Amino acid sequence: MQTLAQFGFGLALSSLIGYAGYRKKALAPSGVLGAMVVGTLIFGYGGWVWGLVLITFFILSSALSYYKGAAKKELSEKFEKGARRDFSQALANGGAGALIAVVFAYLIRDPFMVAAFTGAMATVNADTWATEIGVLSKKPPRLITTGKIVEPGTSGGISLLGTLATTVGGLIIGIAIASFSLLDGALGGASYAQAGLATPWELLLFLPAATFGGLLGSLCDSFLGATVQAIYYSPKRKKETEKKIDTDGSPNQHLRGWVWLNNDWVNFLSSVAGAAGAAVVWSLLVH
Repeated sequence: MQTLAQFGFGLALSSLIGYAGYRKKALAPSGVLGAMVVGTLIFGYGGWVWGLVLITFFILSSALSYYKGAAKKELSEKFEKGARRDFSQALANGGAGALIAVVFAYLIRDPFMVAAFTGAMATVNADTWATEIGVLSKKPPRLITTGKIVEPGTSGGISLLGTLATTVGGLIIGIAIASFSLLDGALGGASYAQAGLATPWELLLFLPAATFGGLLGSLCDSFLGATVQAIYYSPKRKKETEKKIDTDGSPNQHLRGWVWLNNDWVNFLSSVAGAAGAAVVWSLLVH
């Protein structure tokens, strides 16, 4: 069962990480609050292993946001938001994982829920890797729905480099959850034994589950981006963009897609798809 101390530790650590992210300009002020909410729920209900997986995602995604930042500066104008994550971005990236942690604690204490959490985090990590590394591809991306060549940074565009980055990003989360879980067991942790995870082999199955879940979720993100995500047109810059309001404060023209389905909703829905995919793959492999 969860204790007040566990939630307190989660709040303290997520606050510290949020502050560090703010100082490094990886988080906006509202993003710090979002990180605290998500971090406290995941640490409090999922335990320190789940919390460390969240930290792994945060560190890697923040670092990649600044990797070759100068080369990606012009491309970032297409994206709805910049490198500094705000409150809604924090919930979009960690919200599914936090919800799974609550369900795991109160309703379904089963290892496939651990796989679902892994898939959710693998998706947001894989999608970050696809975006931050894929835009650097020397070959232009192609639209996932038609195969048409599009400009780098276009919603729904995929490339070989981006897909490879997606695969690695998902796999890393699988390695993280398996490694931290093995360490938990070595230190006498009981949470995973109570969930039904009895052998190291079962933990190793998180690697293919996370890889598949991350890839599925990221492709779902691209598909939604190419079909129903809200896309706007900037008359000033004469370019398509995810931004409803341009950088100078002027409104952009709605071009296509559902107005309510912004990038944050796309990220959240994709992480749900990745969670489901990872849970299914893990369950099939373990049985």
